[in-house]
Amino acid sequence: MAGVEIDGYTFEPGADLADADLEGANLKGANLKEADLSGADLSGADLSGADLSGTNLEGTRLRGANLEGAMLSEYYGANHVVTAKLSGANLSGAHLEKVDLSKANLARANLEEADLSGTNLVEANLEGANGTVDIDYAIGRMLG
Repeated sequence: MAGVEIDGYTFEPGADLADADLEGANLKGANLKEADLSGADLSGADLSGADLSGTNLEGTRLRGANLEGAMLSEYYGANHVVTAKLSGANLSGAHLEKVDLSKANLARANLEEADLSGTNLVEANLEGANGTVDIDYAIGRMLG
């Protein structure tokens, strides 16, 4: 997929969508590699299967978003997910290797079969999250 079209606008990978209101948007399978989504509201958005590698998600609101099978790994550059609000998000099967989730709100998130190897979870809120987190492969301590 070369770009993502939302309401008639096409966004190429690396697009600057900082502070955009994309609440409830259908971004299923979207290629948003290295995009700037800092501060954007993606609450309830469908990002299943989306490529968010190297994407800046600093302060992004992803409450209740579907990220099932999404690629958030650091394969294409550093992801900035610190302080992201992922409470209630579906992260089942998501690739979160080497992602910085320190201080992120993952309360009630579905982490079934998510790959968190090398992920920074220092001060992350995992209260009520389901799934198994292998401490040996995750960096830091978890609070919640």
